This record gives sequence, C-alpha cells and structure tokens, in this order.
Amino acid sequence: MSGPRRSSGGWRERQEKDPWVQRARKEGWRARAVYKLAEIDRRERLLKPGMLCVDLGSAPGSWSQYVSATLKGRARLVAVDLLQMDTLPDVTFIQADFREEATVEAIIEALGGERADLVMSDMAPNLSGNRAVDQPRSMYLVELALDLCRDVLKPGGDFVSKLFQGEGSDALIAATRKQFGKVRVMKPAASRAGSREVYLVARNYGMM
Repeated sequence: MSGPRRSSGGWRERQEKDPWVQRARKEGWRARAVYKLAEIDRRERLLKPGMLCVDLGSAPGSWSQYVSATLKGRARLVAVDLLQMDTLPDVTFIQADFREEATVEAIIEALGGERADLVMSDMAPNLSGNRAVDQPRSMYLVELALDLCRDVLKPGGDFVSKLFQGEGSDALIAATRKQFGKVRVMKPAASRAGSREVYLVARNYGMM
C-alpha cells in the first residue's frame, strides 16, 4: 500500500528528475511525501507535543519521520504498512495488512488503552492504470481509515488521509463532515499537478 506503483523506466526517470525527490534526499527525508504532510501541518497546525499518532500506509516512513523530528521526541506513533519500514525514534511499527481485522486489533493493543490525537493515512492501492478498478480500491482504503477513527481517535482528534477525486469521493467527504467539526480538502504543492490526489483534513472528531 506504499511505494512505487509502477516499475517502468519512465517512472524511475521522472523520480530522478523530480525536485521534491531531490530535495528529500538532500534534507534526509525518506520520501517526497514528507512535504505534503509538512504543508498540511504548516497550514493546519496539526502537531502538538505529547500527541499520540497512528500512521497508516507508513513505509518508507517519511510521515512518521516528520512527526518524530518535528516534535523532538515528544510524541508517540504507531505505524502500519504491508512493507517493511526501518526503525524510527518513538515509533512502534506493525508490518501487516491494514485490511485485516487482526491488524486493527494490533493497532489498538499498541496504543495501550489510550486513544490517538491524530490518525493519518497515505495509503494507496497498487495502481493498474484502469480508473474503474483503481478508484474503488482507493476509496475502500480511505473508508477503512475513517472507520478506524471510531475505534481509536479521541474526541476532538484529527484525521488526515490521501484521497483520489472521482466516483465516491464527494459522498465520503460528506460522511466525514458528519463526524468532524471541520473538514477541508487540500492539494499540497508536492502533489503532482496532473494527479487526482488530494488530502482530506478533518479536525475536531465528534464535535460537529
């Protein structure tokens, strides 16, 4: 649910030329996706010392890395991905399929009886290039992440998720507005201009 979606030489060439990829390497971040979260945080002021976060679709770990580095050890994270992720300070990593109920139970156990201040998801399916197939798969992952909020997010908590605009996205945004006090859709500068990718930013869970 993370990492490159295509293995073609064209994809690799675009990555090598991508200024966000080059900047991430220079600055020591694990992936260009860090700049998407950084912009959302800068505009929304999501991160607060002492917070507890859940990071879905975490590998290679740039979002967890950003939270850990920004809060300088004053945060605790539970990160989940199908792919292996190298260790990070303050991060408990679960390598598992988030679509499985056992993984949700493992997340709840890792939280140790506490509820999270922030659930964030950069999950995406392996894209086939067929929108009729890819869009339902991507929507399913966002729906699962939103469902997790009911199990682990504290009242007043926040939710950030990758979302591909298309069939089902408007209905999901409307459903999110019924659960959160404030909902925005953002397209960070690091999101490719031609992509349907945006980010759903929902604040104040349970305080509509």
